[in-house]
Amino acid sequence: MSWYSIFMIVGITLVGGGWIAYLVYNHIMDKREKQQPRKSQQLQKANESMVEYAQKLAKFKKKSYLKEPDDKQ
Repeated sequence: MSWYSIFMIVGITLVGGGWIAYLVYNHIMDKREKQQPRKSQQLQKANESMVEYAQKLAKFKKKSYLKEPDDKQ
């Protein structure tokens, strides 16, 4: 066997093993995603908290550190 054939056998084996590992990992992640609660519930909670935060920001009034001019004098 030449060096090229050994290199190709090892390379194809590594690439094939990588693809198999990727497919197994992808399959496991798909199973985990199916077990998790639906995203719509989480998004609804996130939207509610953002609405509350926006209302708090709307009510917030920034303190003025500048002195008001004395017009009375």
